[in-house]
Amino acid sequence: MNPNQQSSAFNLQPGTCNLQHHLSRRQLLKGTVVTAGGMAVANWGALFHSQTIAAEARRTGKRCIMLYMEGGVSQIDTFDMKPDRPTAGEFRPVQTKIPGIQVCEFLPNIARHADKLAIIRSMRTKTPDHGPGGYYMHTGYHPSERFPHPEAGAMIAKYCENPESDLPSFVKIGSSSGIYGAGYLGPQYDPFVLGDDGRLPGFANPSVAPEIQSRRGELLSFMEQRFAEQRPGDPFASHRTAELRTIRLMRARQTFDVSAEWEKAKDRYGDTQFGRGCFTALKLVEAGVSFVEVGHAGHDTHMNNFPISKALYSTMDPAWGSLLDDLTQRGLLQDTLVVWTSEFGRTPAINVRAGRDHFGRAWTVVLAGGGIKGGQHYGSTDPDGFEVAENPVSEADYIATIYKAMGVDHRAKHYLGTRPIWATAEGSKPIEELLG
Repeated sequence: MNPNQQSSAFNLQPGTCNLQHHLSRRQLLKGTVVTAGGMAVANWGALFHSQTIAAEARRTGKRCIMLYMEGGVSQIDTFDMKPDRPTAGEFRPVQTKIPGIQVCEFLPNIARHADKLAIIRSMRTKTPDHGPGGYYMHTGYHPSERFPHPEAGAMIAKYCENPESDLPSFVKIGSSSGIYGAGYLGPQYDPFVLGDDGRLPGFANPSVAPEIQSRRGELLSFMEQRFAEQRPGDPFASHRTAELRTIRLMRARQTFDVSAEWEKAKDRYGDTQFGRGCFTALKLVEAGVSFVEVGHAGHDTHMNNFPISKALYSTMDPAWGSLLDDLTQRGLLQDTLVVWTSEFGRTPAINVRAGRDHFGRAWTVVLAGGGIKGGQHYGSTDPDGFEVAENPVSEADYIATIYKAMGVDHRAKHYLGTRPIWATAEGSKPIEELLG
């Protein structure tokens, strides 16, 4: 199967729900209906009886914010600059307070936080296509696997969630980075998706007064209870659990309204959708959400790389820098892992359209906070940035490092029926040098 066929089979284009994501919800509804009719539900029955679902989630108190640069962000124009080399491009590096760490001149707010950053300059990944690359960097597995793996947000939600919270444990702000879902963990760990600016979707706003909603809920509970007494089934119970979670979310929806505080914060974060998304992520982890992903679209710069990237950095830099400022000042950074990543990097060579193309052989991601030792870089590339020179890091190693920083066993075993499945692929290793 070629990459295009894989992409089509799994519908992995960024910004769209993949096939499995839709199937999860449809199968859940189908399972409820079919069970109501007294018939077997083979696939979902296996899930609901698996040890994966039966295992009790534990709360670590840790949180994660992922800043996802959709399209493939350039490493040479940001954190692995090559001054005076043919691949250098138009941007110039500035020295930070940490020896050996230079960043782009258009990232001054990030440069201030160099002592908090762990820069991985030796990512070597296998899929320079958007859909499969996004799936790989969210799950650590190749998309050709026969069953879908959960993305990192779902896995962290399972192990780090507060089960008593009214808030969802996995939130995505914007869908441009792709929605890969909870896979075999089940729909309760699927992401709750907000608009690009962090606002709640329209369906989350109640259409009737609270007293009417309450009476409707009582009537629905009575009817469902009578129905379930005669037709017991796990899919039905799961449907009811999802419904109760929705009711709890309705009670907590004010947490998502950051309008009043945003008026004071927008000058620092930048009055942009990404800026507001980062500020909303801060408020959500402060309220107890385990994992928040904020997408920043537009990094697919096949042409006019430099003016486009400069404009993108003017949005990214104040938002990311202010997020680190506020996490630090509120005492949250030590337990909040901040990940800056993408589906791949961009070519060192500049093409005839003054752009940089897709590139997975040697590129960069950045970690901060949440048990990461900052003020360092890991791995390196050759003088022009075409190959990893030392310490190559795979997609699975990168995901394993995130899990270990979050207190999650990167080799945790789950079951789909009787089939064992591991959180990360065999041979994956966390980068111990980065972990505090």
